[in-house]
Amino acid sequence: MLTILGFAMIATFLVLIMLKKMSPIAALVLIPALFCVFVGKGAKLGDYVIDGITGLAPTAAMLMFAIVYFGVMIDVGLFDPVVRGILKFCKADPLRIVIGTAVLAAIVSLDGDGSTTFMITVSAMYPLYKRLKMSLVVMTGVAAMANGVMNTLPWGGPTARAATALKLDAGDIFVPMIPALAMGLLFVFALAYVLGRRERRRLGVLTLDEVLVEETETVLVGAGAGADVQKAGGSTPGADLPDAPEDKSLQVLDPDRATLRPALYWFNALLTVALLTAMIMEWLPIPVLFLLGAALALTVNFPHMPDQKARIAAHAENVLNVSGMVFAAAVFTGVLQGTGMVDHMAKWLVANIPDGMGPHMAFVTGVLSIPLTYFMSNDGFYFGVLPVLAEAGQAHGVPAVEIARASIIGQPLHMSSPLVPAVYVLVGMAKVEFGDHTRFVVKWAALTSLVVLGAGILFGII
Repeated sequence: MLTILGFAMIATFLVLIMLKKMSPIAALVLIPALFCVFVGKGAKLGDYVIDGITGLAPTAAMLMFAIVYFGVMIDVGLFDPVVRGILKFCKADPLRIVIGTAVLAAIVSLDGDGSTTFMITVSAMYPLYKRLKMSLVVMTGVAAMANGVMNTLPWGGPTARAATALKLDAGDIFVPMIPALAMGLLFVFALAYVLGRRERRRLGVLTLDEVLVEETETVLVGAGAGADVQKAGGSTPGADLPDAPEDKSLQVLDPDRATLRPALYWFNALLTVALLTAMIMEWLPIPVLFLLGAALALTVNFPHMPDQKARIAAHAENVLNVSGMVFAAAVFTGVLQGTGMVDHMAKWLVANIPDGMGPHMAFVTGVLSIPLTYFMSNDGFYFGVLPVLAEAGQAHGVPAVEIARASIIGQPLHMSSPLVPAVYVLVGMAKVEFGDHTRFVVKWAALTSLVVLGAGILFGII
């Protein structure tokens, strides 16, 4: 019964948010509360919620102060050169913009934290997507998939959890997987190219070669009903691709804003590098690092109290939206774990693996990691399910290290899970409905995971 109710709760949540019948915060709170009553453990709802909040409170604190920190860094102009460089590459071309989104997200993901990756990527790219009327779910989807592949870095979390759960060396898990993960990242870049071309055609922006080939073709400008139509034939070759940095209408950050602090640029750059280095080296807990970083950034850049209050107020909406989502997600995870639904769902899945698949448990683990890491937290999967899968594999002669490698395959989809706090940073800053993001990204992210799995099998890694 708990297995059925667990799957029913998750399905109900996903359907309601994708159909926009409930807001994510309301769905994350009310649906698990209702199912907790169905399970017959309504009296313990308070305990489950408090346990969930206790577990996610450090994450909520980290996100709150990380948003303030990176918000201040954007205000003072730290990322202006990055934005200008991206714009120079993109040249107002949707194809280049989508590829640039994927590359930027992948590079920034080297810090191992999804929230900071999404804050930097959205801050740099969002104004350009809005200015050109591009699809924002393309931006969130591509960023989430690129980060999902890179999230498998040993300091990103999943690999470390797998190593801990199975008492293995993280390097033995990750290093052999590099070729397969590289194929996954290349697939994300290829997908960004395809989506970028689709956006370019939807918006009617043509390259020089396309102008020459399609001179007489009518191009649709805009996706909605009643959209304007123009002829490409009357265009001057190359006129559709203005150089963004020289085009005043495409400036995404005001170069004359009052919050700029050019004299403190290198201080802010060194502070950010030091902060990210401390995160990677784990000198202090991440929430503590961002709390200290935000306080220092505000104090040095805005020494006057009214200016500090103004900067905090400017980012308060993002802070409230994201932290609210995290605490709401704590209700969902608290009920799933507290009632035992997660455990029953995992045991049911493992028990229904055919005996003939025993020698292929690494492949089975890779396939199961895709849905399970979407419906479960990484902690629940790696510490609850993975040891059971590894034990079943070892009984058929499959090394635990292969099971561990296969277990990280689902991460491209996991990063868009409603149980991942970072995804709320992504959709919140991009002003995208979570249901719209989910509808768009699930199929592409699952396909990315399958590409990694296929590459792992092809290269003999799994």
